[in-house]
Amino acid sequence: MQKGIEIKGSVFADVGDVDHDEFLDKFIDFVESNGWSFGGGTKQVDEEGNNLD
Repeated sequence: MQKGIEIKGSVFADVGDVDHDEFLDKFIDFVESNGWSFGGGTKQVDEEGNNLD
């Protein structure tokens, strides 16, 4: 049996610092470097939570 952690939230950076694809690459690298896996979806949002994709 595997244990999971559900993540609900947003990560914000100054405009121009990181784009969606770059964030995902770094996030997946972090997850995989620990021998973990990620299942789910992502979307780019503004500070009010409005979808930007």
